[in-house]
Amino acid sequence: MNEQVARDVVLVRAIETMDSKCEVLSEDDRMYASRSARELAQWQAAENKSEVTSEHFLQQRSEQILKRLRERTPALSTFLARRSGLHGLSLALPFVALLLGAGLDRISDPHRVDLLSAPLLAIIGWNLLVYVILLIWMFVPSRSTGWSRRVTSRGASLPRKLPHALSSGLAEFTAQWTALSAPLNRARMARAMHLAAAFFALGAMLSLYARGFLSEYRAGWESTFLDAGQVHQILSVMFAPALALFPLEGFTLDEIEALRFSQAQSPSGGARWVHLYGATLFLLVVLPRLVLAAVAHWKARRLASHFPLDLEQPYFRKLGGQAGVSVPAVLRVLPYSFTVDEARDRGLSEVATMLLGEQARVMLRPPSPYGEEAIESLKEVRLDDPDIAVTAVLFNLAATPEKENHGAFLDHLVRTSRRGVAALLDESSLAERSEPERLAERVAHWQQFCQYHKVPVTVVNLIHPQQRPVDQLPVSKAP
Repeated sequence: MNEQVARDVVLVRAIETMDSKCEVLSEDDRMYASRSARELAQWQAAENKSEVTSEHFLQQRSEQILKRLRERTPALSTFLARRSGLHGLSLALPFVALLLGAGLDRISDPHRVDLLSAPLLAIIGWNLLVYVILLIWMFVPSRSTGWSRRVTSRGASLPRKLPHALSSGLAEFTAQWTALSAPLNRARMARAMHLAAAFFALGAMLSLYARGFLSEYRAGWESTFLDAGQVHQILSVMFAPALALFPLEGFTLDEIEALRFSQAQSPSGGARWVHLYGATLFLLVVLPRLVLAAVAHWKARRLASHFPLDLEQPYFRKLGGQAGVSVPAVLRVLPYSFTVDEARDRGLSEVATMLLGEQARVMLRPPSPYGEEAIESLKEVRLDDPDIAVTAVLFNLAATPEKENHGAFLDHLVRTSRRGVAALLDESSLAERSEPERLAERVAHWQQFCQYHKVPVTVVNLIHPQQRPVDQLPVSKAP
């Protein structure tokens, strides 16, 4: 699934999720889109002599639904045609950097090559520092920054006069897509930044050589605190790669001593130092930055052509089950200090059907005893099992949440479950014998408790599931 298809699929998911009352997409619209998508995906698979896949079905279905929405709401086409600010920034940044680099010598003296030129030393020093930071950053977990979110979400303002459900869906899509596309956008931003750094240094090199054709450079140095020996050591280290790889003439301590600006200068000395600075900029800045830009470009192309969208999520598994293009989804339930009787077991099956489709199954694990360490009670549970669509903890609303027991259980699951974990809160034991106000207070207390432990909670009634219909099951974020 490429980036554009994933974007359309996520957009349709956001709109359908927020349009719970079918204000912009009726049940008939959704059923028609699913039926048409299934037929088109089957026809496409027959043409290619391959199996029907969820990717093909979701692509065809999202195209059908977006086509219908565009016909009804022309303003949606304007929103979908917008591009993020990152595209323009990627094109403009290297060009601007080249111009700035070319104008660098205007800042310093244009008629001499300063061996201790602050701008040129700053370019080399800054890039060496960046390489060190990038090396350290490889061992630090990546995270998106507020700056990157602002850049990538430019142009995401919503059109006016949209139906409320559609407007909410677009807002939800913007938030989801910004998070999902963060790795891809970071790769694109890295490519632009590396290209800008390379072009900035390239501009400085071109400026040095271009001005050398029209002016005679006087090479030399001056310093209040450094003597000739120290300057010789600095230049020897800095120009070592260029002297090792290119047939350039070296320099001695006596030559450095003779190049003080207060002394007479050799006309041929300027060209030698221009070559040394040019070769050093090429080896330490231009070449490494172009290599890093190529790596970032490869990463961005790979992510754009194979966008990492998790199709095991309940929404996709439910659609896939309806279309017959995916195996039955499994809802794994981990009761905590809660024995599930036969009636509530049937309720769990009905909840799974609401969430994951008609073919959904429930895997009910033995309850974890109250007070037992989570690592002990879950030692036989494989939390990253790819055959499990959703893993949910089941709590009884009648219980009082405790940080050292219920909270520790949730914390362990959040830390160890890469695909996230959901929480189900069964109200059936309290719903019939408590006042609505008391019930609402207790639900709010549990919601606040689970939110503190970073797990979204969904209230269900396992004796009468239809009293608490659910169509989605939010899960915790990956650690």
